Amino acid sequence: MSKKAWSGEFDAQSGCRLPLPDRESLDARGQAAMDRQLSPEHQSLVGLRGPTGIRLHSPVIAEHAQSLVNYFRHDSELDKQVQEIAILVTARAHDSEIEWAAHVESARKVGVSEGTISAIQNRTVTGGLDKRDALIIDAGRQLFTERQINDELFALALAHFGAKGLVELISFMAMYAGTAYLLAAFDMQLPPGKTKAFD
Repeated sequence: MSKKAWSGEFDAQSGCRLPLPDRESLDARGQAAMDRQLSPEHQSLVGLRGPTGIRLHSPVIAEHAQSLVNYFRHDSELDKQVQEIAILVTARAHDSEIEWAAHVESARKVGVSEGTISAIQNRTVTGGLDKRDALIIDAGRQLFTERQINDELFALALAHFGAKGLVELISFMAMYAGTAYLLAAFDMQLPPGKTKAFD
């Protein structure tokens, strides 16, 4: 793989500082990883314009990341509403416009309330929201701002989600926090037609 310096331009196809890998330049493992990412059962909401395309520059990373994504998509006990709320909380905590733009409509489609979306977007208090939604928001905010979850909130979250569910929830948010950093480092641009959601 070439090790050229960044030109200072954003690639039109990838939308970030790196172009999409050319399939023919990848080894067999890389080509297989790219083919998997483009298959309907694995394709992300934004295709290769996003973390998937960036990770393909390191096919082994792409493979392992996809395994975790597949687990959460198909086998996790976290339902789709919980997952979308967790993604939005993580996106807002990191001001990741890309993650927010990719998931806010998905959240609406799976039934996340406008009140919950607004509380996350505007960083308002969670009183009056559904108990589950408030727990996810409060736990995520505390974790990402204070780098911990206090005893009282932890006990409430554990009682609601159970040990397995809570481990999965925090792991899921950590995965999307990693994605937010990846998008930030490679300066992923908002897709055409999308406007910024945060001040």
